[in-house]
Amino acid sequence: MTKNKRFLPVLCTVCLLSAASGGVYTLLTGRPFQVERATYLYIDADDTADSVYVKLTEQLHASSLTGFKMLAALYGYPRQIRPGAYRADASVRTFELFNRLRHGHQTPVRLVVPSVRTTGRMAQVLGRKLMADSTAIATQLADSAFIARLGFDRQTLPALFLPNTYEVYWTLSPAELLQRMKREYDRYWTDERKELARQIGLTPIEVATLASIVEEETAKKDEKPMIAGLYLNRLHKGMLLQADPTVKFGLQAFGLKRILHTHLQTDTPYNTYLHTGLPPGPIRIPSIEGLESVLHYARHPYIYMCAKEDFSGYHHFATTWAEHTANARRYQQALNRRRIK
Repeated sequence: MTKNKRFLPVLCTVCLLSAASGGVYTLLTGRPFQVERATYLYIDADDTADSVYVKLTEQLHASSLTGFKMLAALYGYPRQIRPGAYRADASVRTFELFNRLRHGHQTPVRLVVPSVRTTGRMAQVLGRKLMADSTAIATQLADSAFIARLGFDRQTLPALFLPNTYEVYWTLSPAELLQRMKREYDRYWTDERKELARQIGLTPIEVATLASIVEEETAKKDEKPMIAGLYLNRLHKGMLLQADPTVKFGLQAFGLKRILHTHLQTDTPYNTYLHTGLPPGPIRIPSIEGLESVLHYARHPYIYMCAKEDFSGYHHFATTWAEHTANARRYQQALNRRRIK
């Protein structure tokens, strides 16, 4: 009887410890995140433990953070917060997500590099997709010494970007972004493509410059090689390109619907009505499709083109000034009927 009385407190202690350990185990292996689909948790460089807890609650709808906070206290997480994008879904356990955050095991995000008109616009778009904001990206794009080391300058920089979808870490710095784009650029410009450019008489940057003009002229995939061929014909003949989109770019007046004489007489380095050859750099970030339309341009005798009067987005092509003048007259009449100025 006496022995039983002595054993009872020990038994109670063991039971309590077992229950406690079982509770801790449940807290650490539970699945407290109530999300319907996989979600990214974004941890910024200035986040604190408290702000991380708020994000876990608001973004992942955590039903309980007790287990997570226990681990955070045990491993000193508040002193070693690692920024990044961390993917989680309803199946992830507390200790699994904690280990990802603690060790900085980010999940790559899909970064879409768009075909846009200016590097300033590029900075705005990418600033919404990466931890670095648009100002930091724009500052890097304006660093002439840095971009010179990549083989570009402020005017030719748009040629560096190849619009596509890339997997990157959300914490990618602006400098790392440009270095990644240079690796993609070098991967695209194989010896075979460089040889195609050489046969045309262009450098890779000049191919990008011509492709940017082609893409500003038309959104029609089947017409791009035709327009590329037309401008190459003019280049090889020593003619002025007389490309309206270059005039718009020089004026930074992208909304112009009708190019007037005063626009054509405004002297900018991009005005191909006044300056022979290609402009000093791309007038937009050309797509891969645009680059390929130049490398595999259509062979034909045309040197003139004019938008069709049906506003279909297609063009009339001509070999003589008389043909071109007739096409242009029909288009001007269509503009007048629609009162487009």
